[in-house]
Amino acid sequence: MDVLPAAYIRGTWQMGDEAVTVTDSADGTTVGEVSLGSTEQAAAAVRAAHEAFPAWSATTLAERKNILRALMTGLQGRSQRISDSATAEVGSVSAFSLRVQAGLPVRALEGTIDAMDAIAEVEDIGTSRVQGLPIGVVAAIAPWNYPLYQIMGKLAPALAAGCTVVVKPPQQAPLTVYDLVAELENAGVPAGVVNVVQGRGPVVGETFADHPLVDMVSFTGSTAAGSRIAEVAARSVKKVALELGGKSANVFAADADLDRAIPGAVRYFLMNNGQTCSALTRLIVPRSLAAEVEERLTAEVEAQVVGDPRDAQTTVGPLVSAAQRRTVEGYIRKGLGGEGRLLAGGLDLPAEFQDGHYVLPTVFTDVDPKATIAQEEIFGPVLVVHVVDDEEEAIRVANDSPYGLSGGVWSADEDRAVAIARRIRTGQVSINGAPFNAAAPFGGFKQSGYGRELGRHGIAEYLSPQSLQFPAHREAEETRERP
Repeated sequence: MDVLPAAYIRGTWQMGDEAVTVTDSADGTTVGEVSLGSTEQAAAAVRAAHEAFPAWSATTLAERKNILRALMTGLQGRSQRISDSATAEVGSVSAFSLRVQAGLPVRALEGTIDAMDAIAEVEDIGTSRVQGLPIGVVAAIAPWNYPLYQIMGKLAPALAAGCTVVVKPPQQAPLTVYDLVAELENAGVPAGVVNVVQGRGPVVGETFADHPLVDMVSFTGSTAAGSRIAEVAARSVKKVALELGGKSANVFAADADLDRAIPGAVRYFLMNNGQTCSALTRLIVPRSLAAEVEERLTAEVEAQVVGDPRDAQTTVGPLVSAAQRRTVEGYIRKGLGGEGRLLAGGLDLPAEFQDGHYVLPTVFTDVDPKATIAQEEIFGPVLVVHVVDDEEEAIRVANDSPYGLSGGVWSADEDRAVAIARRIRTGQVSINGAPFNAAAPFGGFKQSGYGRELGRHGIAEYLSPQSLQFPAHREAEETRERP
């Protein structure tokens, strides 16, 4: 098996000095070897993007649209390859992987293309004319749970805005970026406009964040890593956009339709085997429904099929790595140690799953909102249930979190659901199980970060407003000329 190159700079791949093995999440077998880039290669990638910026930022909106459309078509043609890579690296079950790991990057591109006309909009404010200019060189640092989509959520709007980009793919899931680069070339992206460096966060990520020629860093990952990126970037006073952790609440009103809400709650906490920052991992239910919810929730979770993610019957696959499995198991031990009452799952893993990074879907109830398993992001298939006496307490519990990324509300009365949602300090709320919208803004409050991705709001992050001031007499003359 050939070792894959580390750095794509000015349209050419380069090898790194160190190689790492990529293993299959289900059985630990080797699926690839990737070399890692150095600080020197990271700096060279930044210089390449800086040199490519004047020409790329001068391209027309129509030219950039055509390139992004071609990229979208190319990625659609590689859907199965991208899906297979994500299934092996991340553990995503095959149907989810094809629909989301391969499909969502395409939808993000489509939403970006549809929103691109906003770039050309000019706002007249008195004697001033305001229009956004591309911010410059963007460093895009992506996590492993959605390896291609998380890159595309940064790359597509940055390119649309006229920025050039340096990309650090996730170290745990580095394979899909090679398909992305191939389609960037096929789409006609000029050399140097997009550069890629595989590698470790403290080496490549911090070089990008610290480099004086980088104008903006867009980072998705843990809150601790995001804080470090912001700290390093502050030394050169560059813009930073952070999409960080989550511990999102799913609120059942007393009139929630449990026939829909229970399957929805299970689906939303088990997304990508629980490896989703926006997963709804806290379920808040009124005391009047608690007994029925617990009974039905237990049955729904126990009906899930844990197994090989390539098996069409599987609904929950393995986690990305042994390290991630151990982390999640540590939280389950806290729950078993007195932080909650176990409804389903736990640590009694069947022997046939020992070779992979499996964790059983696990639910705890009677969890104090201040408990560790209720406050910290677990990033695995673990749900905690809070029982409350009324909607006021439900809203307090929902907001009793350092995070504010996503959420859900279920009620037979949509106006009631909206009223509850508006009081939750979070960036996105699903009403009665509504699906994710790749054209709507995505991002968080509090320790979930700042900035927004997707659609026109996502493009706006990569534009810096420039105001042209005209003499006051110009406004007067224009007024006189009007009929």
